[in-house]
Amino acid sequence: MIVFRREEFLGRENPTPGKTHRTEILSPEEKAKELGGLFGVMVVGGHGNYHYHEKRESVIFILQGEGAERHEGEEAPVKAGDVIFIPPGEKHMLINKSDRDLRYIEFFTHPPLKADFIEVK
Repeated sequence: MIVFRREEFLGRENPTPGKTHRTEILSPEEKAKELGGLFGVMVVGGHGNYHYHEKRESVIFILQGEGAERHEGEEAPVKAGDVIFIPPGEKHMLINKSDRDLRYIEFFTHPPLKADFIEVK
């Protein structure tokens, strides 16, 4: 069993100051077979790539900050404490719209991390 504690992730330093950073927190090394997980620090004004996954389902927990989830061309505001579910096939990206780092944890089906990532231009 692994317990992911919010306080631990809020206290972690960004190893790439001034740049968005993501690191795996759940992989086969932790005996995960059907799930992957990552911790992300999105810097002020940062955003992910607009993309979708054919098979992957994702659940994103916003730990700190405020922003928006662009989903199928629309933006929904998100803030600390919110949880986002993204089904397969839906285009999305996270955007930091706050004046501090946006920190989040994401758990997803069909790992590994880079599998099934289709960028939308």
